[in-house]
Amino acid sequence: MSAPVAVIRLPHGPDGSSRGFDPMSPRFQALGPTSLSSMVSGNTTDLEQEQQSRVMLRERYLRSLLAMAGRPVSFTMYEQVNVTALFGASDIDILNFQVSELQTPLGIQREALLRCSDVIAYSFEL
Repeated sequence: MSAPVAVIRLPHGPDGSSRGFDPMSPRFQALGPTSLSSMVSGNTTDLEQEQQSRVMLRERYLRSLLAMAGRPVSFTMYEQVNVTALFGASDIDILNFQVSELQTPLGIQREALLRCSDVIAYSFEL
């Protein structure tokens, strides 16, 4: 007999028919980007500065992914598991890493996908 699966429903938005959230609600402001308060107050210089910082950090991260290609990378995973592998690629949303020769405590996997949500940190030699 199969087990029933709960269905998660998103709450209705502020107008009753949409699935969006009120940008002025305390929950949205607490979980939303810090630039939201800058947009509401009209301070565009803070917003532009934050966007430039995000652009710089995103570019550095993408360059690090390019530099890792074909190199041995050490991954620190949850539950204090450390694995090493040859980095291959990442999907477009950077949700998974494709690796080769994954050395785990249980043995070596020739090819594998690592979920980015399971990775705490990674390091590699330049």
